[in-house]
Order: sequence, then structure tokens, then C-alpha cells
Amino acid sequence: MLGIKSVLCRIACIVSISLLSGSAGAWGDEGHEVIGLIAEHYLEPAVRARVESILAGDTTQLTSRDIAHEATWADKYRDSDRDGAQTHYFQSRNWHFINLELDGPSVNAACYGRPRLTPGGSASRGPANDCLLDKIYEFTAELRSPSTGAEERRLALQFVLHFIGDLHQPLHASDDHDQGGNGKRALVQGARWNTLHHEWDKTFVARLGRNENEIARQLIACITPAQRARWSTGRPDDWAEESFLVAKAHAYGRLPAPRSAFQYRLSAAYVEDATAVTAEQLSKAGVRLALVLNLALQ
Repeated sequence: MLGIKSVLCRIACIVSISLLSGSAGAWGDEGHEVIGLIAEHYLEPAVRARVESILAGDTTQLTSRDIAHEATWADKYRDSDRDGAQTHYFQSRNWHFINLELDGPSVNAACYGRPRLTPGGSASRGPANDCLLDKIYEFTAELRSPSTGAEERRLALQFVLHFIGDLHQPLHASDDHDQGGNGKRALVQGARWNTLHHEWDKTFVARLGRNENEIARQLIACITPAQRARWSTGRPDDWAEESFLVAKAHAYGRLPAPRSAFQYRLSAAYVEDATAVTAEQLSKAGVRLALVLNLALQ
């Protein structure tokens, strides 16, 4: 049975989720920062120190070198030459998702046949046609290995900080033959038309608080020991399947009938449900990111 503190905390979370609105950025920015802050809270002190030491070697100047901002680094790296040579863009753009199709989910298909790294090759130079799930395994293995060089270890950490978050965005782990919701247009009352993917990236995160620090504090306060223990089980394969099922039941499953081709006016009930789901997914991602780092860098 839940204690009084847990019950009150849950009530407070539900009320704040229902009432708050803010100017938070995308899951690609503020959402990832929230995940980084939650993970930082649960890092073992020695691991936190090691993470900070590794990130201190980041000379790319794409982000600040704290854990929360470095959790956004992989997006910024991908887009850093998008208007130029596009080397980083084409190399890493497919690594951010695993498109498990609603009508026939296949990890093998979504992961391009699950290509292996060349013997002695680094994950950061792996094939462009690789998926989010396999990149998490590859980069985590590099973090764990004592033979990984300093630069590759930093890259591995930066990608892991980001990719665990991506795995918990339901539309990064599912597809309805619509590029993870990018092929569907959605409208939240009082806003403008955007893609369904955009709404899950931005709108539902924005409703959780005014900034990443406030959101992270609120979510950490509501994570019970039982939830942390339950979420700290399984492997990335299990978490990918979980995110897929969340997308199937909520992101896609609760959509209203389209008003016209691929256009959906989201009801207040849909938005409230999606906001609550987003809060839980961010919380799970933070707890699991800390778990991965605590195990890999102990």
C-alpha cells in the first residue's frame, strides 16, 4: 500500500500536469535536459565524477559541458553540418530511432538487418544504416571497455546520454508508415498545426513546467523507490518494446478520427493523457540512464 507521502506526491503530480503550461523546448533539448538531470540525481558519486571528467574533454563547443546539456549533444552534432558537407548528418541521423511498425513490428527490419561493427572499428564510425537500439549497445560496450580510447569514450558517453532518452520517446520507437508521426498533422487547441511527432517532442513536455530544472525536480519528487526498482530492470530491447507499446496504446491508439487526410484535432483528453505519459517516460529514461552509466562506469 502506498504511504501518505507517496499518495500526496502522486496527487500533486497529477494536478501540476493538468494545470501547468510553460515554454519548454523539444524532447531534443529541454526533455533531454530533464532526463539528464534525473539521471544525475541517481548517479553514484564516483560515477558522477567520472562522467564529469569525461565530459570535460569535450572541445566541440556544441553544448555546455554539464550532464544535462551534454544530453542534447547528439542532436547538435547530427545537425552541425546539415547545411554544409552533411557528413555528421548522414552518418548519424538514423541512429536516433527504431521504426517498429504498428502493423508488423520487426527489430531486424527496423535495425537494417542489425549490421555489426567491423573488427576493431569504433561505434562512432559505424554504418550509417544502424538503429537506435544497436547504437545504445555499441556505445555502452565502449563505455564499459577499459581499452576504449579517451576520445571514443567521450563520444560514447555523449551518444548514450542522448540515445537512452530517444528510446523513451514513443514516436522514436514506433511507426505507422508515417516516419514516426512526422507524416501526421496534429492540432492542439490554442496552438497551430504541427506534426504529431512535434507534439510529442515539444508540446507535452512544455506542459510539465516552466523549465528543465523545475520539471526534473517535480518528477524526481514523484519517483517512488518501488518505481525506481521496477524501472531498473530489463535491457534496452525490453525498453524499446515498452516504448512501442506506449506509442501503440497512447500516441497512435488514442488519436481521434482524422478531420481530413492525416490531420487530427487532439482532444483535451488526448493532451492530458499524453502529458501524463510523457512525464512517466521522462522519469523512466532518467532512472534507466543512471542505471546504464552506474553499471558501465563503476
